[in-house]
Amino acid sequence: MKLSRRELFRTASIVSASAIAEAAWAKTVAPVAGNLQAPHPALPPAFEKLRPLGERAKPIRVDELQGRIARAQELMTNTKPRFDALYVTPGTTLAYYVGTPWGLSERIVALAIPREGQPLVICPAFEEGRLREQLRWPLELRVWQEDENPYALIAKWLTECGIRTGRVGIEETTKYVFFDGLRRAAPSLDYASGNPVTVGCRAQKSEHELELMRLACSVTFDVYKAIFASLREGMTQREVSEMISRAYKKIGLEGYAIVLFGPAAALPHGTREEQVLHEGMGVLIDGGTRVEGYESDVTRTSVLGKPSAKLQHAFEIVRSAQDAALAVAVAGRECGSVDDAARKVITDAGFGPDYKYFTHRLGHGIGMDGHESPYLVRGNRTILKPGMTFSNEPGIYVAGDYGLRCEDVMVIAESGEAKLLTPEFAPSLEVPIA
Repeated sequence: MKLSRRELFRTASIVSASAIAEAAWAKTVAPVAGNLQAPHPALPPAFEKLRPLGERAKPIRVDELQGRIARAQELMTNTKPRFDALYVTPGTTLAYYVGTPWGLSERIVALAIPREGQPLVICPAFEEGRLREQLRWPLELRVWQEDENPYALIAKWLTECGIRTGRVGIEETTKYVFFDGLRRAAPSLDYASGNPVTVGCRAQKSEHELELMRLACSVTFDVYKAIFASLREGMTQREVSEMISRAYKKIGLEGYAIVLFGPAAALPHGTREEQVLHEGMGVLIDGGTRVEGYESDVTRTSVLGKPSAKLQHAFEIVRSAQDAALAVAVAGRECGSVDDAARKVITDAGFGPDYKYFTHRLGHGIGMDGHESPYLVRGNRTILKPGMTFSNEPGIYVAGDYGLRCEDVMVIAESGEAKLLTPEFAPSLEVPIA
């Protein structure tokens, strides 16, 4: 699969928003004639109300991070068979537990959490000062020199913790070389997917996490409202996408958008062909931002001018599918049942069977990653639990003609149907953001 703009956005901690937008467009649209180095024109008047978040965005506290490690140890104990340690290398899960983003390279940095006791961090010796500077609280840190085996360092620490046999959970995004190195250094241990622990922690959001996600969604609504008010005939997809990136910068954030006009929207993540906006064309915008590490993901479809009857009909079906999904997204049900409910609405309306016109799963988990476990897809028997967060994004895609998707973020409630983290569903095709 080619890298989508959603995936590119996940590198936001390393690359600037403008670089993200540029890299994304290089993969998805043909070059646009003209001087790309020319200064940007002023943003339209609708963007004047956008302001930095200021104190509205409250960072995750150290006690919350420590609580996450305690929760991981609880899950290690309660999982059958139990885990004796958890092994995490750079990526979102490392940042989730210790609050320190760290870039992935060939030199291993790792977090090891024992079932009982305090965790360990290892890193290259020459990175020690930089890592200590970024750690949110004092953690045991051991270093390895360039000619030493870092995995032997971890194996020795495990032995000191009394872990000579037992099971180690491997975080799912761990590079094979990092897994294989530990396995060779500690061959008496068993190794298994750490998902029961890591997904068990990350899937159910705290109230603070939900607060940050609501804020990210609210910001995306503010940007979209300004964008849809500023659409004009003759604009290109690239121009609108760049305007969205600049709008987020005005707020002090990084953001991205998939912008698709007319027939281009029939491919959910777009085509390489640039489109120019004309009267009557559908406009699909899919994107989001990140607030204190937590993401939004919102899609709205509208039209420049008066919508066609077929686009209006598709919108009404898709919105009904969203309602159906929200109603059955209830704690205790299976993830797959939510996809089933939305897909039934669309196929019963004549847009079927199966994936013919609704070409993708209903939704994905969302939090510190734009796409994370679990997923709302047919056959997924994972049980919904309070605090789990998902996109709710049914769509109808007719090749060569049009595409339409509505996407909002929802959280599983303690009782009853899921609650929206976005401010509201789309009021209408002509008014996508109230």
